[in-house]
Amino acid sequence: MTRIGLIKEGKTPGDNRVALTPSQCKWIQKNAPDVKIIVQSSTARCFSDREYLAAGAEIKEDVSECDILLGIKEVPVDQLVPGKTYLFFSHTKKNQPHNQKLLKAVLDKKIRLVDFECLEHEDGQRIIGFGFFAGVVGAHNGMMAYGNRTGLFTLDRVYKQRSFRELIHNYFGIKLPNVKIAVTGSGRVAHGILEIMNLMGIHEVEPDDYLARRFSYPVYTQLKGGELYQHKEKGNYSRVEFHEEPQKYQCKFLPYAAQTDILMNGVYWDKNVPRLFEKEDVKAENFIIKTIADITDDVNGSVPINLGDQTNEDPVYGVDRETLQKTAPYLRNSIDLMAVGNLPNELPRDASRYFGEQLIKYVLDDLVKGGSEIIQRATIAEAGRLTKQYEYLQDYAAGRSEV
Repeated sequence: MTRIGLIKEGKTPGDNRVALTPSQCKWIQKNAPDVKIIVQSSTARCFSDREYLAAGAEIKEDVSECDILLGIKEVPVDQLVPGKTYLFFSHTKKNQPHNQKLLKAVLDKKIRLVDFECLEHEDGQRIIGFGFFAGVVGAHNGMMAYGNRTGLFTLDRVYKQRSFRELIHNYFGIKLPNVKIAVTGSGRVAHGILEIMNLMGIHEVEPDDYLARRFSYPVYTQLKGGELYQHKEKGNYSRVEFHEEPQKYQCKFLPYAAQTDILMNGVYWDKNVPRLFEKEDVKAENFIIKTIADITDDVNGSVPINLGDQTNEDPVYGVDRETLQKTAPYLRNSIDLMAVGNLPNELPRDASRYFGEQLIKYVLDDLVKGGSEIIQRATIAEAGRLTKQYEYLQDYAAGRSEV
Protein backbone atom coordinates (compact mmCIF):
# COMPACT_ATOMS: atom_id res chain seq x y z
CA MET A 1 0.00 0.00 0.00
CA THR A 2 1.35 3.42 -1.01
CA ARG A 3 0.18 6.29 1.17
CA ILE A 4 -0.01 9.69 -0.50
CA GLY A 5 -0.47 12.74 1.70
CA LEU A 6 -1.82 16.12 0.65
CA ILE A 7 -0.06 18.53 2.98
CA LYS A 8 -1.48 21.85 4.10
CA GLU A 9 0.36 24.88 2.77
CA GLY A 10 2.69 26.48 5.26
CA LYS A 11 4.18 29.36 3.29
CA THR A 12 3.21 32.97 4.00
CA PRO A 13 1.36 34.49 2.23
CA GLY A 14 -0.84 31.41 2.06
CA ASP A 15 -1.84 29.45 -1.01
CA ASN A 16 -5.24 27.84 -1.41
CA ARG A 17 -4.53 25.60 -4.41
CA VAL A 18 -4.16 21.81 -4.18
CA ALA A 19 -2.32 19.15 -6.15
CA LEU A 20 -5.39 16.86 -6.26
CA THR A 21 -9.07 17.77 -5.98
CA PRO A 22 -11.55 15.65 -3.98
CA SER A 23 -13.03 14.10 -7.14
CA GLN A 24 -9.53 13.22 -8.36
CA CYS A 25 -8.72 11.58 -5.02
CA LYS A 26 -11.91 9.55 -5.35
CA TRP A 27 -10.95 8.45 -8.88
CA ILE A 28 -7.43 7.44 -7.80
CA GLN A 29 -8.60 5.31 -4.90
CA LYS A 30 -11.20 3.62 -7.09
CA ASN A 31 -8.77 2.86 -9.93
CA ALA A 32 -5.65 2.21 -7.85
CA PRO A 33 -6.70 0.11 -4.81
CA ASP A 34 -3.07 -0.10 -3.66
CA VAL A 35 -3.05 3.69 -3.09
CA LYS A 36 -4.47 5.42 -0.02
CA ILE A 37 -4.82 9.20 0.11
CA ILE A 38 -4.56 11.03 3.42
CA VAL A 39 -5.36 14.75 3.55
CA GLN A 40 -3.79 16.96 6.19
CA SER A 41 -6.55 19.04 7.72
CA SER A 42 -6.62 22.64 6.53
CA THR A 43 -9.07 25.54 6.67
CA ALA A 44 -7.27 27.48 3.92
CA ARG A 45 -7.76 25.19 0.91
CA CYS A 46 -10.14 25.98 -1.93
CA PHE A 47 -11.69 22.56 -1.20
CA SER A 48 -12.84 21.87 2.36
CA ASP A 49 -11.95 18.91 4.57
CA ARG A 50 -15.60 17.90 4.29
CA GLU A 51 -15.35 17.65 0.49
CA TYR A 52 -12.30 15.39 0.75
CA LEU A 53 -13.98 13.28 3.39
CA ALA A 54 -17.05 12.84 1.17
CA ALA A 55 -14.72 11.71 -1.63
CA GLY A 56 -13.33 8.91 0.53
CA ALA A 57 -10.06 10.47 1.64
CA GLU A 58 -8.91 10.23 5.25
CA ILE A 59 -8.43 13.52 7.11
CA LYS A 60 -5.59 13.77 9.63
CA GLU A 61 -3.48 16.39 11.35
CA ASP A 62 -0.34 14.24 11.13
CA VAL A 63 0.59 12.84 7.71
CA SER A 64 4.08 11.62 8.62
CA GLU A 65 3.01 8.02 7.97
CA CYS A 66 2.71 8.80 4.25
CA ASP A 67 5.33 7.71 1.74
CA ILE A 68 4.74 10.57 -0.71
CA LEU A 69 3.81 14.12 0.27
CA LEU A 70 2.25 16.52 -2.24
CA GLY A 71 2.19 20.29 -1.79
CA ILE A 72 2.17 23.38 -3.97
CA LYS A 73 4.46 26.09 -2.63
CA GLU A 74 7.74 25.74 -0.74
CA VAL A 75 7.46 23.79 2.52
CA PRO A 76 8.77 25.63 5.59
CA VAL A 77 12.00 24.04 6.82
CA ASP A 78 10.59 23.18 10.25
CA GLN A 79 7.68 21.29 8.64
CA LEU A 80 9.79 18.96 6.47
CA VAL A 81 9.52 15.30 7.49
CA PRO A 82 12.89 13.50 7.12
CA GLY A 83 13.28 10.66 4.66
CA LYS A 84 10.07 11.29 2.68
CA THR A 85 9.45 11.87 -1.02
CA TYR A 86 8.11 15.39 -1.58
CA LEU A 87 6.63 16.96 -4.69
CA PHE A 88 6.16 20.74 -4.71
CA PHE A 89 7.48 23.88 -6.42
CA SER A 90 10.76 24.43 -4.56
CA HIS A 91 11.95 27.46 -6.56
CA THR A 92 15.59 26.46 -6.11
CA LYS A 93 16.77 25.59 -9.64
CA LYS A 94 17.73 29.21 -10.38
CA ASN A 95 19.66 29.62 -7.10
CA GLN A 96 16.85 31.71 -5.62
CA PRO A 97 18.32 33.33 -2.47
CA HIS A 98 15.18 33.02 -0.33
CA ASN A 99 15.12 29.22 -0.71
CA GLN A 100 18.78 28.42 -0.02
CA LYS A 101 17.98 27.19 3.49
CA LEU A 102 15.17 25.03 2.14
CA LEU A 103 17.44 23.09 -0.20
CA LYS A 104 20.07 22.67 2.52
CA ALA A 105 17.38 21.27 4.83
CA VAL A 106 16.18 18.87 2.13
CA LEU A 107 19.71 17.49 1.88
CA ASP A 108 20.26 17.38 5.66
CA LYS A 109 16.97 15.50 6.16
CA LYS A 110 17.68 13.08 3.30
CA ILE A 111 14.47 14.01 1.53
CA ARG A 112 13.75 13.00 -2.05
CA LEU A 113 12.67 16.24 -3.70
CA VAL A 114 10.84 16.05 -7.01
CA ASP A 115 10.21 19.57 -8.28
CA PHE A 116 6.99 20.10 -10.25
CA GLU A 117 8.73 22.80 -12.29
CA CYS A 118 11.33 20.29 -13.51
CA LEU A 119 8.89 17.66 -14.77
CA GLU A 120 9.48 17.81 -18.52
CA HIS A 121 9.02 15.72 -21.62
CA GLU A 122 12.15 14.68 -23.52
CA ASP A 123 11.98 17.83 -25.68
CA GLY A 124 11.97 20.09 -22.62
CA GLN A 125 8.25 20.85 -22.67
CA ARG A 126 6.84 21.35 -19.17
CA ILE A 127 4.41 18.60 -18.19
CA ILE A 128 2.36 20.16 -15.42
CA GLY A 129 1.91 23.59 -13.98
CA PHE A 130 -0.50 26.41 -13.33
CA GLY A 131 0.75 28.52 -16.23
CA PHE A 132 -2.50 28.60 -18.19
CA PHE A 133 -4.46 30.04 -15.27
CA ALA A 134 -1.60 32.39 -14.39
CA GLY A 135 -1.99 33.71 -17.94
CA VAL A 136 -5.77 33.99 -17.59
CA VAL A 137 -5.66 35.89 -14.30
CA GLY A 138 -2.61 37.96 -15.26
CA ALA A 139 -4.15 39.07 -18.55
CA HIS A 140 -7.40 40.02 -16.82
CA ASN A 141 -5.52 41.98 -14.17
CA GLY A 142 -3.40 43.72 -16.81
CA MET A 143 -6.52 44.83 -18.68
CA MET A 144 -8.13 45.85 -15.39
CA ALA A 145 -5.11 48.00 -14.54
CA TYR A 146 -5.22 49.75 -17.92
CA GLY A 147 -8.93 50.41 -17.47
CA ASN A 148 -8.29 51.83 -13.99
CA ARG A 149 -5.53 54.05 -15.35
CA THR A 150 -7.46 55.46 -18.27
CA GLY A 151 -11.01 55.37 -16.91
CA LEU A 152 -12.17 54.01 -20.28
CA PHE A 153 -13.61 50.74 -18.95
CA THR A 154 -13.85 48.77 -15.71
CA LEU A 155 -13.29 45.13 -14.83
CA ASP A 156 -14.15 43.44 -11.54
CA ARG A 157 -11.60 41.35 -9.66
CA VAL A 158 -11.13 37.70 -10.68
CA TYR A 159 -11.28 36.31 -7.14
CA LYS A 160 -14.85 37.54 -6.80
CA GLN A 161 -15.89 34.97 -9.41
CA ARG A 162 -16.59 31.40 -8.35
CA SER A 163 -15.19 29.86 -11.55
CA PHE A 164 -13.57 30.51 -14.90
CA ARG A 165 -16.97 30.06 -16.52
CA GLU A 166 -18.40 32.82 -14.35
CA LEU A 167 -15.42 35.06 -15.12
CA ILE A 168 -16.18 34.86 -18.85
CA HIS A 169 -19.53 36.58 -18.27
CA ASN A 170 -17.64 39.75 -17.31
CA TYR A 171 -16.53 40.15 -20.91
CA PHE A 172 -19.95 40.14 -22.56
CA GLY A 173 -20.61 43.60 -23.96
CA ILE A 174 -17.32 45.13 -22.76
CA LYS A 175 -16.25 48.04 -24.99
CA LEU A 176 -12.51 48.46 -25.23
CA PRO A 177 -10.61 51.40 -26.77
CA ASN A 178 -8.33 50.93 -29.78
CA VAL A 179 -5.58 49.65 -27.53
CA LYS A 180 -2.48 47.79 -28.78
CA ILE A 181 -1.27 44.81 -26.74
CA ALA A 182 1.97 42.86 -27.12
CA VAL A 183 1.85 39.27 -25.83
CA THR A 184 5.24 37.60 -25.36
CA GLY A 185 5.83 33.86 -25.13
CA SER A 186 4.39 30.66 -26.55
CA GLY A 187 3.88 28.34 -23.57
CA ARG A 188 1.03 27.75 -21.14
CA VAL A 189 1.15 31.29 -19.76
CA ALA A 190 0.85 32.74 -23.25
CA HIS A 191 -2.03 30.37 -24.04
CA GLY A 192 -3.88 31.70 -20.99
CA ILE A 193 -3.27 35.29 -22.08
CA LEU A 194 -4.54 34.56 -25.58
CA GLU A 195 -7.67 32.97 -24.14
CA ILE A 196 -8.55 36.25 -22.45
CA MET A 197 -7.62 38.32 -25.51
CA ASN A 198 -10.01 36.27 -27.61
CA LEU A 199 -12.79 36.21 -25.01
CA MET A 200 -12.60 40.00 -24.83
CA GLY A 201 -12.94 40.22 -28.62
CA ILE A 202 -9.47 41.68 -29.16
CA HIS A 203 -8.27 41.05 -32.73
CA GLU A 204 -4.96 39.33 -33.48
CA VAL A 205 -2.66 40.98 -36.03
CA GLU A 206 0.71 39.95 -37.44
CA PRO A 207 3.82 41.52 -35.87
CA ASP A 208 4.77 43.41 -39.06
CA ASP A 209 1.31 44.94 -39.36
CA TYR A 210 1.32 45.74 -35.63
CA LEU A 211 4.53 47.74 -36.04
CA ALA A 212 3.35 49.57 -39.13
CA ARG A 213 0.12 51.28 -38.03
CA ARG A 214 -2.55 52.06 -35.48
CA PHE A 215 -5.98 50.46 -35.65
CA SER A 216 -9.54 51.66 -35.05
CA TYR A 217 -10.23 48.65 -32.81
CA PRO A 218 -8.31 46.81 -30.06
CA VAL A 219 -5.57 44.46 -31.30
CA TYR A 220 -2.86 42.18 -29.97
CA THR A 221 0.15 40.51 -31.50
CA GLN A 222 1.93 37.45 -30.17
CA LEU A 223 5.72 37.60 -30.11
CA LYS A 224 7.32 34.16 -29.95
CA GLY A 225 11.00 33.23 -29.92
CA GLY A 226 11.72 34.15 -33.54
CA GLU A 227 10.04 37.56 -33.20
CA LEU A 228 11.82 38.37 -29.93
CA TYR A 229 15.38 37.10 -30.27
CA GLN A 230 18.14 36.89 -32.86
CA HIS A 231 21.71 35.57 -32.82
CA LYS A 232 24.17 38.38 -32.19
CA GLU A 233 26.41 37.35 -35.09
CA LYS A 234 24.31 35.25 -37.47
CA GLY A 235 21.13 37.31 -37.11
CA ASN A 236 18.89 34.21 -37.12
CA TYR A 237 16.92 32.31 -34.49
CA SER A 238 17.27 28.62 -33.63
CA ARG A 239 15.03 27.40 -30.82
CA VAL A 240 17.41 24.60 -29.85
CA GLU A 241 20.48 26.83 -29.87
CA PHE A 242 18.68 29.61 -28.03
CA HIS A 243 17.69 27.28 -25.18
CA GLU A 244 21.22 25.87 -24.99
CA GLU A 245 23.15 29.16 -25.33
CA PRO A 246 20.81 32.11 -24.82
CA GLN A 247 23.74 34.41 -24.05
CA LYS A 248 24.60 34.40 -27.77
CA TYR A 249 21.29 36.10 -28.57
CA GLN A 250 19.94 39.62 -28.31
CA CYS A 251 16.36 40.81 -27.92
CA LYS A 252 14.42 42.60 -30.67
CA PHE A 253 11.53 43.89 -28.56
CA LEU A 254 12.26 47.63 -28.37
CA PRO A 255 10.53 48.61 -31.65
CA TYR A 256 7.33 47.15 -30.19
CA ALA A 257 7.67 49.36 -27.11
CA ALA A 258 7.08 52.34 -29.40
CA GLN A 259 3.76 50.85 -30.58
CA THR A 260 2.42 49.13 -27.45
CA ASP A 261 0.00 50.36 -24.79
CA ILE A 262 -0.07 47.13 -22.74
CA LEU A 263 2.63 44.46 -22.45
CA MET A 264 1.54 40.99 -21.37
CA ASN A 265 4.77 39.16 -20.57
CA GLY A 266 4.72 35.36 -20.63
CA VAL A 267 8.31 34.45 -21.54
CA TYR A 268 10.50 32.14 -19.47
CA TRP A 269 13.58 33.91 -18.12
CA ASP A 270 16.84 33.07 -16.42
CA LYS A 271 20.02 35.08 -15.94
CA ASN A 272 21.46 34.20 -19.37
CA VAL A 273 18.34 35.11 -21.35
CA PRO A 274 18.37 38.69 -22.73
CA ARG A 275 15.81 41.02 -21.17
CA LEU A 276 13.00 42.48 -23.27
CA PHE A 277 14.47 45.94 -22.63
CA GLU A 278 16.76 47.65 -20.15
CA LYS A 279 15.74 49.94 -17.30
CA GLU A 280 17.01 53.10 -18.97
CA ASP A 281 14.90 52.39 -22.06
CA VAL A 282 11.70 53.37 -20.25
CA LYS A 283 12.92 56.98 -20.07
CA ALA A 284 12.78 57.37 -23.85
CA GLU A 285 9.89 59.39 -25.31
CA ASN A 286 9.03 56.63 -27.78
CA PHE A 287 8.65 54.03 -25.01
CA ILE A 288 4.87 54.41 -24.76
CA ILE A 289 3.90 51.32 -22.72
CA LYS A 290 1.52 52.37 -19.97
CA THR A 291 0.77 49.01 -18.34
CA ILE A 292 2.85 45.83 -17.94
CA ALA A 293 1.44 42.54 -16.72
CA ASP A 294 4.64 40.63 -15.84
CA ILE A 295 2.92 37.29 -15.51
CA THR A 296 6.04 35.14 -15.32
CA ASP A 297 7.13 37.55 -12.57
CA ASP A 298 10.93 37.54 -12.28
CA VAL A 299 12.33 40.41 -10.21
CA ASN A 300 14.74 42.35 -12.44
CA GLY A 301 14.15 39.67 -15.06
CA SER A 302 12.75 39.84 -18.59
CA VAL A 303 10.94 42.98 -17.39
CA PRO A 304 13.80 44.75 -15.57
CA ILE A 305 11.54 47.27 -13.82
CA ASN A 306 9.83 44.46 -11.92
CA LEU A 307 10.67 45.60 -8.40
CA GLY A 308 9.01 42.70 -6.58
CA ASP A 309 5.76 40.92 -5.86
CA GLN A 310 2.45 42.42 -4.94
CA THR A 311 -0.41 40.46 -3.43
CA ASN A 312 -3.56 39.15 -5.06
CA GLU A 313 -5.48 41.74 -3.05
CA ASP A 314 -3.30 44.62 -4.30
CA PRO A 315 -1.66 43.46 -7.55
CA VAL A 316 -0.54 46.72 -9.19
CA TYR A 317 2.11 49.31 -8.41
CA GLY A 318 3.79 52.09 -10.36
CA VAL A 319 7.39 52.59 -11.45
CA ASP A 320 8.51 56.18 -12.01
CA ARG A 321 9.97 56.56 -15.51
CA GLU A 322 12.76 58.87 -14.37
CA THR A 323 13.78 57.64 -10.92
CA LEU A 324 12.80 53.99 -11.57
CA GLN A 325 11.48 53.91 -8.00
CA LYS A 326 8.31 52.22 -6.85
CA THR A 327 5.26 54.48 -6.63
CA ALA A 328 1.51 54.24 -6.23
CA PRO A 329 -0.19 53.01 -9.42
CA TYR A 330 -1.84 55.17 -12.08
CA LEU A 331 0.38 58.24 -11.68
CA ARG A 332 1.07 60.42 -14.73
CA ASN A 333 4.80 59.72 -14.98
CA SER A 334 4.69 56.08 -13.96
CA ILE A 335 4.37 52.74 -15.73
CA ASP A 336 1.89 50.47 -13.99
CA LEU A 337 3.23 47.00 -13.21
CA MET A 338 1.15 43.94 -12.28
CA ALA A 339 3.43 41.36 -10.64
CA VAL A 340 2.00 38.61 -8.44
CA GLY A 341 3.67 35.27 -7.72
CA ASN A 342 0.53 33.20 -7.15
CA LEU A 343 -1.95 34.51 -9.73
CA PRO A 344 -3.83 31.18 -10.09
CA ASN A 345 -4.94 31.60 -6.47
CA GLU A 346 -7.70 33.84 -7.83
CA LEU A 347 -9.23 30.84 -9.65
CA PRO A 348 -8.03 28.08 -7.32
CA ARG A 349 -10.60 25.37 -7.98
CA ASP A 350 -10.28 25.53 -11.76
CA ALA A 351 -6.49 25.79 -11.57
CA SER A 352 -6.22 22.85 -9.15
CA ARG A 353 -8.48 20.67 -11.29
CA TYR A 354 -6.34 21.36 -14.37
CA PHE A 355 -3.11 20.71 -12.45
CA GLY A 356 -4.33 17.45 -10.95
CA GLU A 357 -5.43 16.11 -14.33
CA GLN A 358 -1.88 16.47 -15.67
CA LEU A 359 -0.40 14.99 -12.50
CA ILE A 360 -2.59 11.89 -12.80
CA LYS A 361 -2.05 11.53 -16.54
CA TYR A 362 1.72 11.84 -16.69
CA VAL A 363 3.27 11.35 -13.25
CA LEU A 364 1.30 9.66 -10.49
CA ASP A 365 1.24 6.08 -11.75
CA ASP A 366 4.99 6.01 -12.36
CA LEU A 367 5.61 7.71 -9.01
CA VAL A 368 3.71 4.99 -7.15
CA LYS A 369 5.48 2.24 -9.10
CA GLY A 370 8.93 3.57 -8.23
CA GLY A 371 9.77 6.20 -10.81
CA SER A 372 10.49 6.97 -14.45
CA GLU A 373 12.97 8.93 -16.52
CA ILE A 374 10.68 11.93 -16.34
CA ILE A 375 10.54 11.77 -12.55
CA GLN A 376 14.27 11.16 -12.24
CA ARG A 377 15.03 14.23 -14.37
CA ALA A 378 12.88 16.28 -11.99
CA THR A 379 14.48 14.86 -8.82
CA ILE A 380 16.72 17.57 -7.41
CA ALA A 381 17.86 15.70 -4.31
CA GLU A 382 17.79 12.17 -2.97
CA ALA A 383 19.32 10.40 0.04
CA GLY A 384 21.15 13.52 1.16
CA ARG A 385 22.77 14.30 -2.17
CA LEU A 386 21.99 16.43 -5.21
CA THR A 387 21.30 14.35 -8.29
CA LYS A 388 23.75 14.59 -11.17
CA GLN A 389 21.87 17.16 -13.26
CA TYR A 390 21.53 19.48 -10.25
CA GLU A 391 25.06 19.26 -8.90
CA TYR A 392 25.55 22.86 -10.03
CA LEU A 393 23.47 23.81 -6.95
CA GLN A 394 26.08 22.38 -4.54
CA ASP A 395 27.68 25.68 -3.49
CA TYR A 396 24.26 27.33 -3.33
CA ALA A 397 22.83 24.60 -1.08
CA ALA A 398 25.90 24.69 1.15
CA GLY A 399 25.73 28.47 1.47
CA ARG A 400 29.11 28.96 -0.21
CA SER A 401 27.92 30.83 -3.28
CA GLU A 402 26.76 34.41 -3.70
CA VAL A 403 23.03 34.43 -4.27
